Amino acid sequence: MAIEIIAVNNSKLLKEFIMLPFELYKNNANWVAPLISEQKKFFNPEKNPFYEHSEAQLFIAYHNNKPVGRISAHTNTRHNSTFNDKLGFFGFFECIDDKEVAHSLLNKAAEWNLSKGRDSMRGPMNFSLHNECGTLIDGFDTPPFVMMTHNHAYYPKLLDSYGLHKAMDIFAYMVAPEKTPERLEKFVQMVQKRYNYTVRCLSKNKNEMKKDLQTVMKLYGEAWKNNWGAVEMSDKEFDSIVEELLPIADRNLVFIAEVDGKPVGFSVALPNYNIVLKKMKGRLFPLGLFKALYYKNKIDAVRVITLGVIKEYQKKGIESVMIYHTFKNGYNSGYNRAEISWILEDNVEMNNLANRLDANLYKKYRIYDKIL
Repeated sequence: MAIEIIAVNNSKLLKEFIMLPFELYKNNANWVAPLISEQKKFFNPEKNPFYEHSEAQLFIAYHNNKPVGRISAHTNTRHNSTFNDKLGFFGFFECIDDKEVAHSLLNKAAEWNLSKGRDSMRGPMNFSLHNECGTLIDGFDTPPFVMMTHNHAYYPKLLDSYGLHKAMDIFAYMVAPEKTPERLEKFVQMVQKRYNYTVRCLSKNKNEMKKDLQTVMKLYGEAWKNNWGAVEMSDKEFDSIVEELLPIADRNLVFIAEVDGKPVGFSVALPNYNIVLKKMKGRLFPLGLFKALYYKNKIDAVRVITLGVIKEYQKKGIESVMIYHTFKNGYNSGYNRAEISWILEDNVEMNNLANRLDANLYKKYRIYDKIL
C-alpha cells in the first residue's frame, strides 16, 4: 500500500484532520462526535494556551488521495522542565485497521520528535494529561463519558505492533447504587466528627466563585504534584479549561473541603454532556442547539472528573466525604449513575475508595512509551 503522510499546514487540511474520525466511526454506535467548532478552536495557536509553551504538528495519512489516518506530534516543555527529561508526545491517533498506515503515522511522529531533540515518545495525549488521553483497551461496549476517549477495538493491536509498551494504565469505574451507600454515610459521619471537616459547594456569587476557582487551581497543583506524569498547568491553561467546562458544570457538584477554614481538598463532577453531544453529531447549528436544549434534561449521569487532597490530609477520609456529597447532591438533581475517572492504576487510595463503593471497573485505557 502506498502511504503518503502530509503535514497539516492550512485550513483545508485541518478540516480533513478534524473530520476524519467522523468517517472512521460512522458505523460505531458508541463513538461520540466532538463539536467541530471546539476542535477548530483547540487547534488554533492563538486560542489554545498550550501553544504558548510548546509546539505541535498534525499529520494526515493518505492512500489513493483518501485520508486513512491521522496523528499529532508535540512537545510539552512544562513536562520536560518538571521531570528533567527529553520526552516527546503523540496524540489524536486515528487509523483504519492497517499496520502499514499506523506505523507510517507513528514513524512520522517519532521523526518529528527526534527533530525537536526528544529521545522518547509517549501517548496518546491530546495534548496533555489535562486533556483527553489514553487508548481504550477494555470496555468498548458503551459510549464514553464527557472528556473521555473512545476508539476501535483494533487500536491496541496496532500500537503494540509498533513496539510501544505500557507506560501506565488508567481506570474508569461505574457506580450506580439505588441510594447513597449506607456504609459510606456512616464512614463519613465518623471522619467528619473526628477531623472536623467541612465541605461546601462552589459559590454562587461571581466574585466568590472566582476566588473558589483560584483555590481549586492551587489545590489541584498541590494535591497532584507527586502523581505520575503530573505537570502544573499555566494560569492561562487553567482559565481555558474553566471557560470550557463552566457552562456545563453544576456548582452543586463542585466541592471544596476545609479544616478550620483552610482549604485542603476539592472534587469536581460534571454532568455527562456526552449524552447531548451524541445527538448533535458535531454541529451546534442549525438544529444542534435545539437538540442540546432538549437532551440536556435527559442527562442522568455524572463523571467525577478530578479529586485531590493536599498531602498532610490524605488518607484521612476527605476523599470519601466529597464522594458522599457528590452522591447526595447528585441524587437530589436527578442523576443516578456516576463514572469515577480517570484513576491511575497505581493510585492505591482512589482505587481502594472505588472498591469500597462497590464500583465496577468497566473501562481501561493505556498510555504508551517508546524509546526513539
